[in-house]
Amino acid sequence: MTGASPAGAARVLELVRGAAPAGPGELDKLFGELEPVPAEFMLGTWAGGVFDQADAMAAMLVRMRWYGKRFHDAEHVEPLLCRGEDGALTSFTGMGLARLREMAHRGVVSAAMVYDTQPIIDHFRRVSGDVVLGAMDAKDAPDVLYFHLTRAAEG
Repeated sequence: MTGASPAGAARVLELVRGAAPAGPGELDKLFGELEPVPAEFMLGTWAGGVFDQADAMAAMLVRMRWYGKRFHDAEHVEPLLCRGEDGALTSFTGMGLARLREMAHRGVVSAAMVYDTQPIIDHFRRVSGDVVLGAMDAKDAPDVLYFHLTRAAEG
């Protein structure tokens, strides 16, 4: 990585806002252009979204009414916050909880969420002060699932 691409970050924000879908390989390229984030940047509650609802994992998240993630500290992460029928946030623990670390991915050290019981690591890169692009790396999965998180207002 040779430094963040302002155009790349702007394009990711367009995609988050529902612009035309990303082209083949575009999210992969954009992820590589974005700056890393330190683990402490991720603390708090984040609202999430997926780019390709036809992807099997993304479709499962939509069916679960996935809201986002909550990072309490380095040892306590709720990776699957979901909306209940009444609209309340609940933590789905059927896939376990997670930890927050800084890890190298594609040669760049950045915040990553490591599931406690699943062979899954979510890597994060900064889009803006309150938006990150995530890359879900699941063992034996044929593709990376890209998703976005936006910092939720606390309180």
